Amino acid sequence: MTTTHATPATETAAATAQRPADPQAADADLASQPVAYWTGVASNAVKNLLRDSMAHYDVTQPMWWVLNRVDAAPTTRAEVVAALAEVADNPYDISRVVDQLLRRGWLFTDEGTGLLSLTDAGRAGKAEVKQLVNRLRAQVHEGVSDEEYVAALKVLRRMTANARQATQPWQ
Repeated sequence: MTTTHATPATETAAATAQRPADPQAADADLASQPVAYWTGVASNAVKNLLRDSMAHYDVTQPMWWVLNRVDAAPTTRAEVVAALAEVADNPYDISRVVDQLLRRGWLFTDEGTGLLSLTDAGRAGKAEVKQLVNRLRAQVHEGVSDEEYVAALKVLRRMTANARQATQPWQ
């Protein structure tokens, strides 16, 4: 005998049966589209735009992340690596980026505390790239209200939590 377990998602709403990904799906059919396909398409489009645009400044997206994290509050290499591990392409990216920014002279390490901080050159570089990022963000968000954006992120946050909580869904 097979036992099924209700999950919060199935208790609150019946899921629409999934259909194959269709980039031309009508609005009425979007509920049947696979979220992994659409989040992947959106992620790749935004990442490619950011990364291609940042390349003109000789900066990578992971460099941008590190500059922002360190500028928010002096922090250690280990703390930066841990904080950004989930968004990095692999476990070594952030540590490499810290090394690159140290060699570039955009970061320095306080020998006494081990804390990373931005140099004047790092602050200037970050400010220049921030102007680019703000322009790109405005382009990507065109036609999307703050309310729609917040709703989309809340849905993605909930779906992420659901996926992380789902263990052995075939049982």
